[in-house]
Amino acid sequence: MKTCRKLLLLCILLPPAFLPSCTTSTDSEKVSQTASFVSISGENLIAPDGSVFYIQGTNLGNWLNPEGYMYGFKKTNSAHFINEMLCQLAGPDFTAAFWKRYKDSYITRDDMLFIKSTGANTVRLPFHYKLFTDEDYMGLTAAQDGFARIDSLVSWCREAGLYLILDMHDAPGGQTGDNIDDSYGYPWLFESEESQQLFCDIWKSIADHYKNEPVILGYELLNEPIAHFFSNKEELNAKLAEVYKKGIGAVREVDKNHIILLGGAQWNMNFEPLACFKDEPGVMFTCHWYGGPATKEGISSYIAFRDSMDMPMYMGETGQNTDKWQSDLVKVMKENNIGYTFWPYKKMGKTTFASIIPPENWDEVVNFAESPRGSYEEIRKARPDMDSARTALNGYLEGIKLENCEIQDSYINSLGLR
Repeated sequence: MKTCRKLLLLCILLPPAFLPSCTTSTDSEKVSQTASFVSISGENLIAPDGSVFYIQGTNLGNWLNPEGYMYGFKKTNSAHFINEMLCQLAGPDFTAAFWKRYKDSYITRDDMLFIKSTGANTVRLPFHYKLFTDEDYMGLTAAQDGFARIDSLVSWCREAGLYLILDMHDAPGGQTGDNIDDSYGYPWLFESEESQQLFCDIWKSIADHYKNEPVILGYELLNEPIAHFFSNKEELNAKLAEVYKKGIGAVREVDKNHIILLGGAQWNMNFEPLACFKDEPGVMFTCHWYGGPATKEGISSYIAFRDSMDMPMYMGETGQNTDKWQSDLVKVMKENNIGYTFWPYKKMGKTTFASIIPPENWDEVVNFAESPRGSYEEIRKARPDMDSARTALNGYLEGIKLENCEIQDSYINSLGLR
């Protein structure tokens, strides 16, 4: 286990808010923000020119952290499930080549220039921790390409004039315990010292690599930690601040320039475990909102927490709703100084900037993904004609290119980016 998790690059209860703080630095150790970077002043973000900066943009979901529903899959809904299914369907060599072409085409320079043209100023990049290890992921093992992929994205963002938030969507051991963190169904990160050390090592390596890069707005340490359906969620919640504290410490060893973003427990909705970070320098909070009322009352707990902390709050994910709902929520967020990045930029379906059109015979891939495949007999029985399946997968790889996507103008207009 330790060998397969070796980094290529290097290679409890917490007190409630009214008890002593869990911040990681003293007043004499304040984070030094230089003029080149976005910084924090009370509830506001401050641009390098001294003006207030308000985040508006989108998420590059499904590029470096595949999620099944964006392909039309329900049962096969996480990265390792998708990879296994593709290997069963078309073979491991084809699958490795598929992922290479996928990463080359899903997000490109043209996508960043297009996003900027909509009026956006920021993109959030969800990524998988395995991109920075020698673990098997998206067709690679010992030659993982996390830094190469993000370096390219940084250069495209710089050219386009976009800021970039790096979001560890899938942490070692899993921080959520559901498909979105590509875990084994439980947030083992909070139970494992080894996973926490790897989490810190990866963030330290990322921060060291990008410490002087002003295109990067900040580092989001974890996405949606601790799903709501675990009976021991309060016990897990009590461990969240300590894990965040370790992550902050790892980043600050090498990078005092960039903002660190902390998401609440239970889908980035419960911020009670994070009250002890009041006055932590260089830290802001990030919330999510799906499906609830698009009103001030709906997100009132986020506003109240932000006000009580006098620290910025930003809506890292929302959307996948009607244009009116999105437009109404944007109005509320703007009136209450909560910036936003809508989810996602590109997928199959209409609630997105750029819709991927399913290729011919894609239903064969979906049917196989949804079929029982718990035995070799079931795999053989469910597998469609291999040439037809490979043709569909190759068609998908053409369809993900921006030039072949269907732009959803009404959706984009609902986001109030201009």
